[in-house]
Amino acid sequence: MKRFFLLGLLFIANLVATEISINDLNDTNQSNANLQKVLYLNFQNTPSRVINGEIFSITIKTLSTVHDFIDIEYKLSNFNGLKVLSNKPYREEDDTYYYNTFYFLTTENFAKIPDITASLINNKNINYNPTTLKGKQLNVVTLNPKNDFSNIIADSFEILEYKTTNFDHEHNIMIFVAKAKKCDIKAFHLNDVYKQGIESITESFFDSKITYYAIISKDVENFSFSYFNLKENKFKLIKIPIIMHDDSVTTQSDLKPKDQSRERLKIIIAGGIALLGFIFAYWRKKYLYLVLIIIPLAYIAYIAMPSQEVCIQQGANIHLLPVHNGTIFETTKTKIYLPKEGSVKEFVKVKLKNDKIGWVKNEDLCKY
Repeated sequence: MKRFFLLGLLFIANLVATEISINDLNDTNQSNANLQKVLYLNFQNTPSRVINGEIFSITIKTLSTVHDFIDIEYKLSNFNGLKVLSNKPYREEDDTYYYNTFYFLTTENFAKIPDITASLINNKNINYNPTTLKGKQLNVVTLNPKNDFSNIIADSFEILEYKTTNFDHEHNIMIFVAKAKKCDIKAFHLNDVYKQGIESITESFFDSKITYYAIISKDVENFSFSYFNLKENKFKLIKIPIIMHDDSVTTQSDLKPKDQSRERLKIIIAGGIALLGFIFAYWRKKYLYLVLIIIPLAYIAYIAMPSQEVCIQQGANIHLLPVHNGTIFETTKTKIYLPKEGSVKEFVKVKLKNDKIGWVKNEDLCKY
């Protein structure tokens, strides 16, 4: 009796084990079905060579065998010598394919395109296998430029506006606005200048813009620098004539200080007219000629009038140019009085004791 009882237990145990195995196999088959490959990738556009410092793009052509989904996400990994400029790609699509474009900046002489893993995102709690497209080594070229190279590699680089004005006894300050396409514009740098810097910048690998200043020797009559043009595959020279005139940069108008030599010439001419007026008045004995004396003398008195002084608070910043967040080259340690040379918008132009020209915000003037 016990034998039949044991045989019965063994039979039931075998049935249960068989049922569990069948269920596990069905779950595995279902899981494998859910994790099928549904995305297919290949490189649609990759450069044959890039220059160290160049911005370039690669385009991935993606095919999905599933049409009902939310999005395709991409993960970039296993790359070197590059800076990723667009983690989220710029996408175009047609009836069959998705074209996803990524932008990169080459930062080293040896670089590798990332491995790109694409995953399908859906709202049905169905998991699919991600697909990875292996990256490849890039052919990186390093330029051998001359000393006038400005570190700019671009499709185009154009000077929009410029101006040169006096800075001190030995230097002029040159300010210019430039725009560029497909360019790491913040890399801009000039060689052999006394001082330089960025006053404002708009960064984009499509279109960028920069306002830049350079303090240069008064001996320089024509300033030039070069950049590498990607479209023409050659260095191009940019020339800026050094002309002390009133051409204005959009955000830095009225930068030029008074030209003392011209003021003296005006005083001499006005004095000559007054002298002639006096001679005619004395000779002809007519009071009408006194006008030729009064007007020039009044003009001389106006020009010779000492500059108005402004009071500047302690701790005020003196800016190189009249722009917000611009370069600060001095901070007042005490309350000081400086000659006022002019004003523009929210700034007052002042002349420092070392004859340099600076700009102070109206809010930093003394409150009387």
